[in-house]
Amino acid sequence: MQTHNFKIADHNVRINFAKSEANGMHLLRSFEPFRVENNDGELFFQLTVDDSLTEVAPEERHLIRSFDTGNGDTIVEKLSDGGYQFVIKNIANSVCCLLITNKDFSNCRCALSGDYNMRTFGLNNALMLIFAFAGASKQILLIHASLVRNNGYGYAFIAKSGTGKSTQVSMWLRYIEGSDLMNDDNPIIRLIDDELWIYGSPWSGKTPCYRNVKAKLGAITRIDRAETNSVERLNPIQAFASLLPSCSTMKWDSDIFNALCDMITKIVEKSDIYVLHCLPNKEAAEVCYKGIAKS
Repeated sequence: MQTHNFKIADHNVRINFAKSEANGMHLLRSFEPFRVENNDGELFFQLTVDDSLTEVAPEERHLIRSFDTGNGDTIVEKLSDGGYQFVIKNIANSVCCLLITNKDFSNCRCALSGDYNMRTFGLNNALMLIFAFAGASKQILLIHASLVRNNGYGYAFIAKSGTGKSTQVSMWLRYIEGSDLMNDDNPIIRLIDDELWIYGSPWSGKTPCYRNVKAKLGAITRIDRAETNSVERLNPIQAFASLLPSCSTMKWDSDIFNALCDMITKIVEKSDIYVLHCLPNKEAAEVCYKGIAKS
């Protein structure tokens, strides 16, 4: 067994690989910036990758649902011991990963299948899923957003895929002096000592931005395409409704879902949530920066 330790959003993660020519850290290049020699303190979660793992007996599980992630279907089953079994498929409907977890996602096992691309896809999706659900009870939120940093604050942009998150961030990087990209798909928000912090992560979509960095959360802004550029602050109900769809959750697990909703409520209470009505141009970035930036 090969063991690798990482610190992601200041939490300890361990990945174990059973001996295999097909599996190893070559599947997880994006995790290298987060590697540490030793994990001191409590583990957030650990995952053991072992292709000898088989599905739980049918009588010990029942189907919750199959959902389309946009990149393939994932089948979710609840286990009699309170844990979960996931079957992660790619867009070609081929099984890439079998994942079995305990109830709080602190101890997980998976088996990979297929070629290099399938194994990389399956393992990365399994780890992202584990992180999202293990973090629910620990005031940690994995959010689907693009994240830019300016003057020590992180500004997250949320929207439906293809609406313009990355475009707005690119405008900031080009026109707003002192801006740098922290993550382009899945940053992490934490509540620490009553303050909100936002982190880069090993998951950054199509943009290879895997940075082990953090900043105080400046604001979260939803992108809304429009004919003119303007920014407005959302009221708490609107803010909650804007944030929830950007978070991975399991509504059928009341403990995880309630913990997620509690965290979103804290973010709404402690941060500024905006909507940017915009065109994909320089003026939009300038209007947005003027309306949301911390001094």
